[in-house]
Amino acid sequence: MTVQDLSISVDTVWMLLAAMLVFFMQPGFAYCEAGFTRRKNTTNILFKNFGDFMIGSVLFWFVGFGFMFGSDGQGFIGMPNFGDLSFYHNANGLPTEGFLMFETVFCATAATIVSGAMAERTKFDMYVIYSLFISLIIYPVEGHWTWGGGWLMNSAEGSFMMNTFGHAFHDFAGSTVVHSVGGVLAFIGAIFLGPRLGKYGKDGKSRAIPGHSLTLASLGVFILWFGWFGFNPGSQLAASGQVNREAISHVFLTTNMAAVCGGLATMFLTWIKYGKPSFSLTLNGILAGLVGITAGCDAVSVVGSVIIGVCCGIALPFAVEFIDKKLHVDDPVGASSVHWVNGVLGTLLTGLLSTSEGAFYGHGFGFFGAQAFGVLCVDAWAAACGIVLFWTIKHTAGLRVDKRIEEEGLDIYEHGESCYVD
Repeated sequence: MTVQDLSISVDTVWMLLAAMLVFFMQPGFAYCEAGFTRRKNTTNILFKNFGDFMIGSVLFWFVGFGFMFGSDGQGFIGMPNFGDLSFYHNANGLPTEGFLMFETVFCATAATIVSGAMAERTKFDMYVIYSLFISLIIYPVEGHWTWGGGWLMNSAEGSFMMNTFGHAFHDFAGSTVVHSVGGVLAFIGAIFLGPRLGKYGKDGKSRAIPGHSLTLASLGVFILWFGWFGFNPGSQLAASGQVNREAISHVFLTTNMAAVCGGLATMFLTWIKYGKPSFSLTLNGILAGLVGITAGCDAVSVVGSVIIGVCCGIALPFAVEFIDKKLHVDDPVGASSVHWVNGVLGTLLTGLLSTSEGAFYGHGFGFFGAQAFGVLCVDAWAAACGIVLFWTIKHTAGLRVDKRIEEEGLDIYEHGESCYVD
């Protein structure tokens, strides 16, 4: 075995290990969502998280991978591959099937985010339909513009982004590409679906609907935190050699620092704001820090990751309160606040805090402009698709279960079985 073969083998093992960690985020999302909602809907919620991955895996292998990575990043969308992977050749020699698995788990994550905001009142068959479209079209198209070598991340001389901003868009592991897209779709889906019964009184005031298990929710957050060590460092797609081992070590550290500082910022803010530290909001503050650092975990210093974590942890409670009490959008798990608001915030802060391109390091605001433009384009695409998708479903088959089903729980009516036996 040559040194090059050994290097590629090490990189492949690292990529597949990272894919396993990202896959393990699926139970993290499932437990987090189940814990923050009521016990009568637990089977439905767990089932949806399995469904996301099953549906996404088939569709992304069959056509989504081609849509995202076909046509060498040219055009609006790549070419469908119909299960044929021979079109793709990784520049670093990584096996195509392994790379497909790595990208599949990211696609599933984007679809899973939507589940939380639309929990406890969505028809299961309609959930399958919109999850299908996210994995088939919405995620692969914006993924083509970015990670597929498309125009937003094209840093070649004379490209649109270089001519306009002097920089290409940067999203290392998906603050925008994965999380903001999922958050936008979650927000729009929750608007079309409407609030849960009893969420808002006749006076318009929001009423708390507590979840049935903070134990499950906290386990879910721990799992997500653990999985993020594959999500972010794994996006380096290599571990061999000094450059790569130092890069993934740096990303590990920045990822963790943003998470802990996000949690601490939320904890102290809620302590000051409400007189007691909120455990449920602190759990989401940790996730907010993780989402925020995902764009620039490779590009910011450790101090920069602390700043991003603190900013996201502070933004989280205000975003939750604004979306719930001012906009009257019922998001049971805070998916819109965690993934959309902090996905955008983290991507923009990367434009300021990147040590090599950021405005705060004396490099001007061109890179910040590229980040803002990239977020705008990707989120506008997700929003437009979400509006068409959810409007169509609502006005044809219907998005929402009947009142009686919502009152008594989706588990028995939708699936004929319950997670809990009284």
